[in-house]
Amino acid sequence: MAEYRGFKRVVGNREDMSNGEQELGITESKEHSPGEWYAEVVRKAKLADYAPMGGFIVTRPRGYALWEVIQSYLDGRFKETGVQNAYFPLFIPESYLEREKDVVEGFDPEVAWVTQGGHEELEERLAVRPTSESIIAPFLSQWIRSHRDLPMRVNQWCSVVRWEATETKPFFRTKEFLWQEGHTAHRDHDDAWDETMTRLKQYEEVYEDVLAIPVMRGRKPEHDKFPGADTTTTVEALMPDGKSVQGGTSHHLGQSFAEAFDITFVDEDEEETVAHTTSWGLSWRAIGALIMTHSDDQGLVLPPTVAPEQVVIVPIWQEENREEVLEYSEGIADDLEEAGFRVELDDRDERNPGFKFNEWELLGTPLRLEIGPHEVEDGEVTAVHRPDGENHVEKRDGIVATVEEHLDTVYAKLYAAAEENLEENVREADSREEILGTIGQFGGYVRAPWCGDEDCETAIKDEIAAEIVMVPMEGEEPDDDCAVCGEDAEETAYFAKSY
Repeated sequence: MAEYRGFKRVVGNREDMSNGEQELGITESKEHSPGEWYAEVVRKAKLADYAPMGGFIVTRPRGYALWEVIQSYLDGRFKETGVQNAYFPLFIPESYLEREKDVVEGFDPEVAWVTQGGHEELEERLAVRPTSESIIAPFLSQWIRSHRDLPMRVNQWCSVVRWEATETKPFFRTKEFLWQEGHTAHRDHDDAWDETMTRLKQYEEVYEDVLAIPVMRGRKPEHDKFPGADTTTTVEALMPDGKSVQGGTSHHLGQSFAEAFDITFVDEDEEETVAHTTSWGLSWRAIGALIMTHSDDQGLVLPPTVAPEQVVIVPIWQEENREEVLEYSEGIADDLEEAGFRVELDDRDERNPGFKFNEWELLGTPLRLEIGPHEVEDGEVTAVHRPDGENHVEKRDGIVATVEEHLDTVYAKLYAAAEENLEENVREADSREEILGTIGQFGGYVRAPWCGDEDCETAIKDEIAAEIVMVPMEGEEPDDDCAVCGEDAEETAYFAKSY
């Protein structure tokens, strides 16, 4: 599990969270109207607001804090494995984007174009980056000369714009979104493949060790891989509503992009050789998966690894013991802060304890410590878990170790619930009717033998808007004929509806 500690307590500069809308709580049902419920949680838990332009959002500080945790974790893992951060322009000249057409048709439906700067019409259109291969690859070509320059690994944290997004949902699908994109060059196929799998493993780790979401690793079918790539690998997460989320992708690009952009090097024999390249990315879709996986009808639920406030202390006093209860609570807050936990002491006079309990549940704080005069008298605290309301009376002594144990338990509860959802929702099918019926009734993943023909996926997609989200990486041979057409099966496919 990722480290819990490292941020300071916030006291005395708290944003007022006491507006009327907050008091209403969550009015939609996750089970019966997950789309409306999700939008309400995002807004009322102060993660994001809708921007004045359709398809865009304003990410609020609490929402951005979640992205910062993901970014910090991955950035550290990248740098441990030789990646250096860089930054490339937001705008890509049309002539650069055209070079990518040597490999792929490009992102034409997705591209937003700039045609005028100030009062002058531009001589060449500029694309707002939908992805950055066509601006990064030319510079890799300039920077790489010799085999001694390899492997070269660069990554950038940025936003991209894909204008074709229509049915938008905060974090899951917006016209502009935050992500990281890594690009590397290598001497041979095997080195590039090792790189591809290293990044996929890191994506798996951020979901499982930071977000408390188990994932499945696989690869995309040939017709759905990144255009121009040899192989696209993916981590897939199953949401409680039965839909799959593509959590992150890592592409082995082979030599196609290197040939198009002249990424070559002189090897030990003084021969000019074409490099092998990779690209890999994870976006803030991970935040959408986090919200959808763990939250409930009371509001946001967050693992302690990412929660802006891991522990909220709610002192409960009457006027005659106010000072004593507050002093005791502040001492506990100081101890936890000194140990590195992110702590909030909610000492507001104008709100009663019940309101505070509901509000911090809405905001997703993993652990609540309740302290009243009885706790002060007995040298105790009452610890309450956000996911299920389980509570324990604990001794004041050793509070740091006690809180860490409770946070570990909360994380384990969240992971176990998500793992159970995944394990219970992978089903087998051996006919077209069975695929359609199973997804229609239960959702989740349906594992079926597949001939490899895209038409067989289309037959399912046209009926029920489900697709092949992944095929196993290796070692999972189909044991029957294609479930859709009856021809010889070449692979095992996992069908699902997806975000």
